Amino acid sequence: SMANTPEDDVPNRYSRTERTTYSRYSRDANSSGSSLPSNTLEKRIEELERELAKERQENARLMKMAQDKEELIGKLKEEIDLLNR
Repeated sequence: SMANTPEDDVPNRYSRTERTTYSRYSRDANSSGSSLPSNTLEKRIEELERELAKERQENARLMKMAQDKEELIGKLKEEIDLLNR
């Protein structure tokens, strides 16, 4: 059965990562007494979100190209069929 889908793993994976990251950065924050690590994390999240947006845009562009090529292939097959008759 597919009771454990990838979507089910996502919250567990992130919560585990957040716990590990939080404990590491909270130790750093306690030793230095600054909020720099959380600020650094926020900047890193923003950077990753920008990268993700670029990747999604590129993915959409590539999908459009693939669809256009599939349409062209279909049209060329039709032309070949007509020429063969």
